[in-house]
Amino acid sequence: MLPAPATGSQDQNGAARLEPLERFQGSLGQRVYQSLKQAILTLEFRPGDSIRKPEICDRLGVSRSPVADAVARLAADGLVDIVPQAGTFVTRLSMTDIREGAFIREAIEVAAAELVAERITDDQLRELRRNLRLQEALVADGDRQGFMALDAQLHEMMLSFTGFPRLAQVAQTAWLSVDRARQLILPVEGRLQATLDEHRAMLAAFEAHDPAAARAAVQHHLRQLLSYLAPLELAHPELFAAP
Repeated sequence: MLPAPATGSQDQNGAARLEPLERFQGSLGQRVYQSLKQAILTLEFRPGDSIRKPEICDRLGVSRSPVADAVARLAADGLVDIVPQAGTFVTRLSMTDIREGAFIREAIEVAAAELVAERITDDQLRELRRNLRLQEALVADGDRQGFMALDAQLHEMMLSFTGFPRLAQVAQTAWLSVDRARQLILPVEGRLQATLDEHRAMLAAFEAHDPAAARAAVQHHLRQLLSYLAPLELAHPELFAAP
């Protein structure tokens, strides 16, 4: 059974929690963008929620300009809708976008896995093993958000090992819709452990320098995720755009 929709970690006033800007790097506009983007991806701002720019300015202690710039970038990412005379709203989830993102990500990562399995170095294998050891600790602690961060790091490392510097960014952009929907399945009993086991299978294929096994492990891992996401539209229609 799918869990109830995530509610986010609201502050004492009932507002969605925003990470302080000092936790991010880059220009002021970049940090505002990262704070808002993280809040959307973790469902602090839920699909359909209104993004009120004056409120964001007050809460982050910034002027209107960097918030407006951040919102424009989020709109370009497909994470918010700017409706004239109505306001700015977090984009509702779309199974079409989710399936498209999963298709693109699979095409990229399966090809990358084959390439990496052939050429991975001992130092790169050590990096993957270190990441998996940390994942094991977070599964034991039940730290879902921490686990997701390491999950993302593992996939970014694998893509970086191809030697193609833009590959991770392309995959991450395609994955935005999936990342939001994944928050709904984090509480599913046993899913964190199953994901860890799938990552172990990927590592074993890389250690064996076996391109076919790496391809199969990555493909299985990504398709398992989609099998959990597919029923979400029926379970939580209020979070999805009308077909």
